[in-house]
Amino acid sequence: MKTIFFLFCTLVIQNVSAVTTLAVTEVSPGIYVHFGPHQLPDKINHGEIANIGFIIGDSCVAVIDTGGNPDQGYALKNTIEQITIKPVCYVINTHVHPDHILGNIAFKQSGVKFIGHKKLARAMAVRGEYYIAKASDQLAVKLTAKHIIAPDMPVKRHMTLDLGGRKITLTAHPTAHTDNDLTVFDQNTDTLWISDLLFIGHLPVIDGSLKGWLKELKRMEKQDYKVVIPGHGPAVTDWPKSLQPEKKYLQTLLSEIRKMIAKGQFIEDAVNQVGYLDKGQWKLFEQFHKKNVTTAFAELEWED
Repeated sequence: MKTIFFLFCTLVIQNVSAVTTLAVTEVSPGIYVHFGPHQLPDKINHGEIANIGFIIGDSCVAVIDTGGNPDQGYALKNTIEQITIKPVCYVINTHVHPDHILGNIAFKQSGVKFIGHKKLARAMAVRGEYYIAKASDQLAVKLTAKHIIAPDMPVKRHMTLDLGGRKITLTAHPTAHTDNDLTVFDQNTDTLWISDLLFIGHLPVIDGSLKGWLKELKRMEKQDYKVVIPGHGPAVTDWPKSLQPEKKYLQTLLSEIRKMIAKGQFIEDAVNQVGYLDKGQWKLFEQFHKKNVTTAFAELEWED
């Protein structure tokens, strides 16, 4: 098991203003993660529930997701500045969900390029207005259109970035967790930032394709990685073993729903019967499971 070094950044008071920073963990040399709690986004946590962080090269820094609100983005920026004098050159958004992108504004400055899946800009355009409208009521956060920052550099399949003595490879995945999932692989440390293609402890959430997600996991589990960073939950060093609970949950949905459809049963039956045996091993099961079943049923009832 790899030893993980914890770096806790504390509140710093400078004159009248307070500069907030985040607790981050160096999971691999030069790779820092702030781990979000397993919670629903609300007015108390302000949407700060996802794993976000950064990778430091010899020349510059790549930020991987920026958080669930602008203040968390600024706190992440302050944290980076306390750890390194290297400038931020890239902000990489792993997908469109608001807990990963609403801190982007903190890094909107000259010399910083925003990067995402080729479908991310479209997803932001479709969902941005909704995120803005709901932020005040749901998160107690005020947003405007300027906070929805689309990528400057879309990733069609793969893209390699050089941070100076450190190359990271970005991969745009077919529809899985969403239709705009992006992963980041650091060659120096054999670390994969897989984001929400992997949930540890938190129930997986389907916002794309159940079949597509399982297909991607089947392909990815054949690869070896020293460290894998999920979108929710702790970093893991036992890939692909750590993937199996998620894979089992998704596979159970697939097989049980297919059987119900073949028997002529309805979506209401599936919602009440499918996938409850492993309920106790997942956080937020009650909040997301029925939606997952509904989404999966709608996909599977039309398959060939």
